[in-house]
Order: sequence, then structure tokens, then C-alpha cells
Amino acid sequence: MKLIFQAIRQTIVWSIVCGIIYPLVFTVFAQLVFPKQANGSLIMGGGKLLGSEWMAQQFQGTKYFWPRPSAATYGTGATGLNASSGSNLGPTSAQLQTNVRANAKALRDAHKLAADAPVPSDLVYASASGVDPHISPEAAEFQVARVAAARGMPVDQVRSLVEQHVEQPQLGFLGQARVNVLLLNLALDAADTKKSG
Repeated sequence: MKLIFQAIRQTIVWSIVCGIIYPLVFTVFAQLVFPKQANGSLIMGGGKLLGSEWMAQQFQGTKYFWPRPSAATYGTGATGLNASSGSNLGPTSAQLQTNVRANAKALRDAHKLAADAPVPSDLVYASASGVDPHISPEAAEFQVARVAAARGMPVDQVRSLVEQHVEQPQLGFLGQARVNVLLLNLALDAADTKKSG
């Protein structure tokens, strides 16, 4: 009986420490030290939620930069539908090859390119999470002419916005240079508003 009571006491103590105290301390710490990140790096505008810096969303139409394709249709899984995930299709998968060909064709058609023109790989392959918010600087540069023409903006102005939004590898060596699509598109909208205002 003594061992049973010890086991019960240990279970209660560690449940309180690990299940209540530890999460509470780190929640308070995060809210005090990193409030933006702790709350999802949400972006607000005009009193409305526009998105999160860390979640891709689909942008349609020629006047926006497009993110990577998403096997989860940019879902977050909040409702159990379209949960964030990759496709798990391997390199020999016929479905993967079909998807990549279709994505490449759609890109070439939208940019009025030849049927065999090279396209950036991150614009034809879905990300592992399905909600990757970044594309490579090369993928952004690929879209500059289309976006500039659709918005009636000088190509150099759009290219300059892309260059301003290139994030370098963390600490100078972790990861790759990247462009956050949501932040870039919001900057484009702001530049358009200034131009028309």
C-alpha cells in the first residue's frame, strides 16, 4: 500500500508541475518577452486580421505574388479539414509528377512563357507543411514582371520591394535567403495605395 500511495502522490505532484506550473510559467514568460510571436505573429490592418507571418495563404490573380503550392490547400487544421501537411508523395509517384507538370504549366501560361521554359522549383513543388509562408528570392524575381504589369507599376519598383523583403539566413548561415509572400503582397498594396492616393 505504501508504494501505491507514493506512486499516486508522485503522479499528482508531477502532473501539477508539468501540466500546470511549467506551461503557465512559459506562457507568462512568452507573453512578456515575445508577445507578438507568442500570439501567432498576426498581422492586422484596418481593424481586420490579414494573416500571420508564419502561415501561407493563397493569393489569386495576377497582381499578387503567389506562394508555394500547398498539398493541404493552405489549411491549418483548425476544423479538422485540410490539416497542415505535405502530400507524402515520393519521387516515383505518378501523382506527384502530374501535380508538378500541372503547376509548371499554370506558371508558364500565367507568365506567357514557352512550354519548356524553366520555372523555380519552389513554385511547382508543395512544401512539407503545406503552409510555408516563404518563397526563394528567385521565385519572387520570376513573378516580378507579371505583378508589375498587372498593377501598372514600374518593374524596377516591384523588384525593389522584393529586394527589401529578402530575409537573410538566420545568424548568417542557418537556412536560405527567403521572401515572406504575405508581407511582400501587403507592401505592394501599400505602394499601390500611395500611388493612387
